[in-house]
Amino acid sequence: MNILQVEALRKAYGELQAVKGISFAVRKGECFGLLGPNGAGKTTTIRMLYGYTPRDAGKLELFGLDIDRDIREIKRRIGICQQEDSLDPDLTVHDNLVGYARYFSISRQQAERRAAELLEFFALKNRAADRISVLSGGLKRRLMLARALVNDPDLLILDEPTTGLDPQSRQLLWEKLATLKGQGLSILLTTHYMEEAERLCDRLVIVDHGEILVEGKPAQLVRERVGHSVLEIAEPDQAVRAFLASEPCRVEDLGNRLLVYLDDGDQLFLKLTREVRAEGCTLRPAGLEDLFLKLTGRELRE
Repeated sequence: MNILQVEALRKAYGELQAVKGISFAVRKGECFGLLGPNGAGKTTTIRMLYGYTPRDAGKLELFGLDIDRDIREIKRRIGICQQEDSLDPDLTVHDNLVGYARYFSISRQQAERRAAELLEFFALKNRAADRISVLSGGLKRRLMLARALVNDPDLLILDEPTTGLDPQSRQLLWEKLATLKGQGLSILLTTHYMEEAERLCDRLVIVDHGEILVEGKPAQLVRERVGHSVLEIAEPDQAVRAFLASEPCRVEDLGNRLLVYLDDGDQLFLKLTREVRAEGCTLRPAGLEDLFLKLTGRELRE
């Protein structure tokens, strides 16, 4: 069962085509990733999914409901953790949760019980009486995520939930998200962290310039599009380049560094390091970041 169905979704801002007819589906109980560089159309897509940004064209269904006809019911069943901190600075940690629950017509008694559960789950219980102004970035992100779950949603939408966090805070959030997924919660995730996507996502799409480039399971996409391993060669000389030209391999030339994509790199690596040059040659498993950069390029996006 698809909990979210997107068909031919489009959005333009004047001459800028932010989203160009993308289609995908999120299945019940899975974590689905939406990856792409800055300006790829990820956040615009996310905002259209929960009705914040009106779409120009396309079909959107959540839980089998039409977003135009059933927007109130859809919003009742989704949780949203946005990039921006939108916590109420005048309220305590506890009251941010209880107050937000009132938007969903949750009774005071139920809101108090749900807040207590979420404070415990996200290790915020001892900060319940603190004001937002004294919280660290990691604590605020945990509270934002807790608030997104206060209505016990069927779909959790996360827009770059761990951006700017230290490694410890990021690891904690990953553990909590993995637990929620294990409990059957459906998750839609946008992220710039390839490790995050590899760790959490069952399936994903990579988008750029408002279009989907690939869709599938992370490990399968890497194997099909990149290979089993990547051989990195620093400061390649003519002998190295000549050797690679004689071998059946795919080479990306970055000038002072070569990336060689291999389905089985052990033999080529051994031959190169024994017969040509050993210094500056590193063999490593191929990863999602290799695929991401291969598809979207390496230039900086502002």
